[in-house]
Amino acid sequence: MNPHLDRADLELLLAIREHGSLAGAASAADVVPSVITKRLAALEARLGLKLFQRTTRRVVPTAEGEALCERALGLLAGFRAMEAELQERHKEPVGRIRLAATFGFGRAWLGPALAEFQARHPQLGIQLQLTEQLPDLAVDGFDGAVWLWAVRGRRASEWTGRRLARNQRVLVASPGYLHGRGTPGSIEDLAAHDCLVVRENEQSDLWRLQRERDRAEVRVRVGGPLSSNSGELVRDWCLAGRGIMLRSLWDIAGALASGELVRVLPAYAMADADIHWLAPHTASTPKRIRLLVDFLAERFRGEPWKVSASAAARPGSRPRR
Repeated sequence: MNPHLDRADLELLLAIREHGSLAGAASAADVVPSVITKRLAALEARLGLKLFQRTTRRVVPTAEGEALCERALGLLAGFRAMEAELQERHKEPVGRIRLAATFGFGRAWLGPALAEFQARHPQLGIQLQLTEQLPDLAVDGFDGAVWLWAVRGRRASEWTGRRLARNQRVLVASPGYLHGRGTPGSIEDLAAHDCLVVRENEQSDLWRLQRERDRAEVRVRVGGPLSSNSGELVRDWCLAGRGIMLRSLWDIAGALASGELVRVLPAYAMADADIHWLAPHTASTPKRIRLLVDFLAERFRGEPWKVSASAAARPGSRPRR
């Protein structure tokens, strides 16, 4: 005898358990009770198990029947979820996506990408909030954030994350500065140079660099007459020849390619600024969010800020500011 079970068998078992009688299950299925009786008898015969105990008042599952019913619940839920996903794949996503991102990356890279994504899916609305402080995504009603650092600590357990692209901070200066002050030959030489510091915290003047050859960490204390909490202002000072700065490659790749800035100590970098997708934990992710994250991962996977010098130096091109 073939013990094969199909979806109709599982639905039959759950209907009998729910209604507590063969007649009740028959009424719900709009068939005569004899149909349910015959189907149950045939199923029990196939399996070689007694699945329900009939009493004068109710039909109750046996131990084997109860175990099978519990399994049936999970299997049928899986069927429904699979069907819903397949149906969703054929539908154009609709609704609103509300995102947060930092000012610099959001304006330079994320904004254009979102405009293209929305053009592909015209029934979607996208709201992008640029901020320097990562919001409490669930409390503030955000679907997610594109952020430059992974989240650690308490929030790491509350949110999901996915790295969209690698990025690193590199040491750069203008040719004019290096012509006047000389080019550092070692990490230790930075102490004698004007270093432009972005004041993010008390340790901002302690640069933790990695040697790209072997990932060994080197720490150096830097300083200079100019510092600011604004990364954009520090970048402008660097372009004006006022010192050496540590800056994300996505922000200054155009200036590097055009020659306005050059790498200093190119064997070292700070690999702590990858691009991440962050979102609150949810039981299921809407299709519009899944499509967006996959789109961004594909868009940024090749690190488009690593433009070639020839492309950036075309007539009429200007470095990204």
